[in-house]
Amino acid sequence: MSATKLANRMKALRGEAGLTQAELAAAVQVTRKTINTVENGVFTPSALLALKIAEALGKPVEDVFWIER
Repeated sequence: MSATKLANRMKALRGEAGLTQAELAAAVQVTRKTINTVENGVFTPSALLALKIAEALGKPVEDVFWIER
């Protein structure tokens, strides 16, 4: 069975929105380190956090996160 991971475009979309990691973190009520680890694929966010991030970036969750095999 192949390994799967949750990939994301958070860094690019955050840049397009003109947000720093700290600003996005404040918007979704987590730490900057949490945003950093999600962006770098170290931490997989909960469904709730993924939805909050997508909403803060003004995008559908499918535009921010996807399953990579």
